[in-house]
Amino acid sequence: MDRLDPRITPARPDLAADFLEGQVEAAAFVAGRAQRIGDGSAPLHRAPDLKSPLDTELLLNETVHVFEEKAGWAWVQSQTDGYVGYLPSSALGGAPIRASHWVAVPRTLLFPEPDIKSGPVRFLSLGTGLAVTGQPDGKFVPVADGAFAIGDHLRATGDGLPDWASVAEGFLHAPYLWGGRTSLGLDCSALVQLSLGAAGIVCPRDADMQENTVGELLSRGLPDRPLERGDLVFWKGHVGLMLNERDMIHANATHMAVTVNPVAEFAALVAPREGEITSVRRLAKPQRLA
Repeated sequence: MDRLDPRITPARPDLAADFLEGQVEAAAFVAGRAQRIGDGSAPLHRAPDLKSPLDTELLLNETVHVFEEKAGWAWVQSQTDGYVGYLPSSALGGAPIRASHWVAVPRTLLFPEPDIKSGPVRFLSLGTGLAVTGQPDGKFVPVADGAFAIGDHLRATGDGLPDWASVAEGFLHAPYLWGGRTSLGLDCSALVQLSLGAAGIVCPRDADMQENTVGELLSRGLPDRPLERGDLVFWKGHVGLMLNERDMIHANATHMAVTVNPVAEFAALVAPREGEITSVRRLAKPQRLA
């Protein structure tokens, strides 16, 4: 993966991150400042315009480096996967926090009080980091900002879900959304990134990045030997995650949803417009939970 890939390089002709000085040309270099995301999710656009492409989404409490704020927009770099873009300044939530737990279900709620009738104040998606600030109160645990999370929906930081294929299955039927990264809508590479992240596996954001870095190359095209649960199958610009030797789960624009399809059938269906399978990569075998 090219370290000066524009998707992950905070550099423009007029402004760049100071750590790039000597590597890129820019009129000015700045250190930036660390901030956290204050909304349940925040859109990261390619330009400071809501009509510009949605490249990815950032989750509550993820840290970004802010290099510029102007006219209601912040130009930032995500510290989760390095992605660079513009988000509304209103989505910034102050200084970073140290998360003690993370959301381990596809979607959960934050409440203003430890009471299911109190009315949720925020929706949260898988992978969101939270700072637990006290002892459980029934179903609930207090978290930073004075809200309450559902304790059974959280896991301690570092406590992963070893079967990333099962994590992906939790998103079945979620809508397809280009650039999306939550259960309200996500794309193929976000499904893989979130699922592997839940297993403690660092994963870049886009399919081509994943194809170059995640796991080990098993084959160019479909291999002669059987596929296994957890394998990643790549096309140019698309990725699916195998559930068994025949079926894969993937967020796809063909069905506009997360679906399970026989990999050979889907490959034949999309070959005229998407081309052939480019590679298959394998990680350590997922461990199913008892």
